[in-house]
Amino acid sequence: MKTLDTLVPDIYKQLEELSSGTPLPLSKDEIDKTIEGMREALTNWANPIQRDSNFSLRMSNIGKPARQLWFEKRDINSRRDVNGPTQIKFLYGHLLEEIVLMLVRMVGYSVTDEQKEVQVNGILGHMDCKINGEVVDVKTASKFAFNKFEQGRLAQDDPFGYLGQLAGYEAAEGTNNGGFLVLNKESGELCLHIPDDLDKPNIKNKIHNLTANLDLDSLPEKCYSPIAEGKKGNFKLPKGCMWCKYKFECHLDANNGKGLRTFKYSNGFTYLTHVVVEPNVEEIL
Repeated sequence: MKTLDTLVPDIYKQLEELSSGTPLPLSKDEIDKTIEGMREALTNWANPIQRDSNFSLRMSNIGKPARQLWFEKRDINSRRDVNGPTQIKFLYGHLLEEIVLMLVRMVGYSVTDEQKEVQVNGILGHMDCKINGEVVDVKTASKFAFNKFEQGRLAQDDPFGYLGQLAGYEAAEGTNNGGFLVLNKESGELCLHIPDDLDKPNIKNKIHNLTANLDLDSLPEKCYSPIAEGKKGNFKLPKGCMWCKYKFECHLDANNGKGLRTFKYSNGFTYLTHVVVEPNVEEIL
């Protein structure tokens, strides 16, 4: 059986034969299967299931930090505020996933258990698939996010909890050598990132701790610690906090109780938690 570490080179090699006029080994049945998968993805996207508005732990959020989930649980509107552009991203993410799995099957790898429901300690989820018996989560990513997977840096920058999600699926299936098959939606590049076991959380312990923390009235500890901004004594939010919608609520104690201060640098906003020297850029009030 082919091994996962040769998956991406195998796909590239087959696709590059198109340049010399060699047809791809895609049968009518395979093309029909892919079209049917895309039709189902489009139908499901256009007809969403009405979910309970109450917060619940799921495999898709189990990897997030406890403090972020604590805020989300108490944010009634968090389940209803997905904007138009994000809905479009959801759609083409689903469609591209079907194309990626078509390519995997095309080069002779086994794809099974697509959207299989799994459960760990009462937490439900639906995994993307198994490839050659290992759990694989298919992702579409920007160049910046793609680089994290390609360079093996996900464990240092995983704000969406992907490693916890993978650990949950693997715990349910009794496997441990799976990973992420990622498509760079800007360049068409693929990479397969198989994280080390030490990078994945003990998901059963994490579920136990999350369940206990989310029911408390007091906030869990902060997800990440502020980091130095320059050499003058200022501190700012780390990457893990940058895109969190709860960062201002979370850091009400910043700057001696005045909250976060936002400064507009040439490369984007920086959120300072402690200001010793005023930055020489515009402050957003």
